[in-house]
Amino acid sequence: MSYGQEGHSDTHSTEEPKVDKKTEIKEYIQHHLQDSYDFNLLSYTSESGEQKHVGFPLLVILWDNGLKMFSSSKFHHGEEVAEVNGNFYKVYHNKIYKVEGLEGDIVLDEHHHATNEKPLDFSITKNVSLIFMVFAILFFMFSKMAKAYKTNNGMPKGMGRFLEPIVLYVRDEIAIPNIGEKHYKRFMSYLLTVFFFVWIVNLFGLTPIGMNLTNNIAVTFCLAIITYLITTFSGNKNYWKHIFWMPGVPVPMKIILAPIELLGTFIKPFALMIRLYANITAGHVVLMSIIGMMFVFHNWLGSSLSFLLAFVLGILELLVAALQAYIFTVLSALYFGMAVEEHHHDEAH
Repeated sequence: MSYGQEGHSDTHSTEEPKVDKKTEIKEYIQHHLQDSYDFNLLSYTSESGEQKHVGFPLLVILWDNGLKMFSSSKFHHGEEVAEVNGNFYKVYHNKIYKVEGLEGDIVLDEHHHATNEKPLDFSITKNVSLIFMVFAILFFMFSKMAKAYKTNNGMPKGMGRFLEPIVLYVRDEIAIPNIGEKHYKRFMSYLLTVFFFVWIVNLFGLTPIGMNLTNNIAVTFCLAIITYLITTFSGNKNYWKHIFWMPGVPVPMKIILAPIELLGTFIKPFALMIRLYANITAGHVVLMSIIGMMFVFHNWLGSSLSFLLAFVLGILELLVAALQAYIFTVLSALYFGMAVEEHHHDEAH
């Protein structure tokens, strides 16, 4: 198996139980969906039975009575304890814990939760490195596009010819209809950023290297929080009036509706977070499960059908990658539009 799974049986027995093919596939899928401290491109078992890993280590940054920085290669893919300035750390379930000495173990409670001390972790993990990578890609694309407009008399060229229709689509079909021509411009930078960010990281998630950013609920939580904060701080008096003292309804109903409407402001970003996380995670699990079925079937018919189904689903996942970026952007624009919408109840009455 790939790195990150070796530490699971540290506190149980020295002999690893033999697992069947289905269990092995299930563990591999779980590992593929998780973040890690190494960038592992592939792993294989040599003729001598030794597990080989192809990739490179990343930077581990811990705060444990001071700043500790070291290479993740010290963990040897989760198989060994790392010694740093007299402190000892071990990876267990993709988290770093302190242990006692080089032979130290992870201590589990009755619920199989680690009781070891856990330092503050600011490491550059695989997912964090993808965020930096996508930032570099977005910066390169749009800076090159902006430079092309400047040097070509406002006409796109090169990469700008591909990006301009998408930017115009986000503006004309998402921002203006949901926010309005008066206010849409101040939200365009965020809408474009979140659309291309989610789209690109979803595409990376379909590659075999296992960089699955949007199936990490912490990432979708941060995106949803940013949408929530922009909506909250952009809300005008009419927006807050409709939440706390809805016009046009009897006073008793206003009192009842106020907490419901206030709760709705938190439910909206929560729905954003769960929708993106659940759809991307489910897609990866189903796709990898179908691929795994090829190794379960021992006949050409079952394996061929599994391969065909995986291929079709892989094409569908390309559509889902863009669709989820579109949905997140549309809903964000819709919330912004609700926050800045101007109502004229007195004139209507």
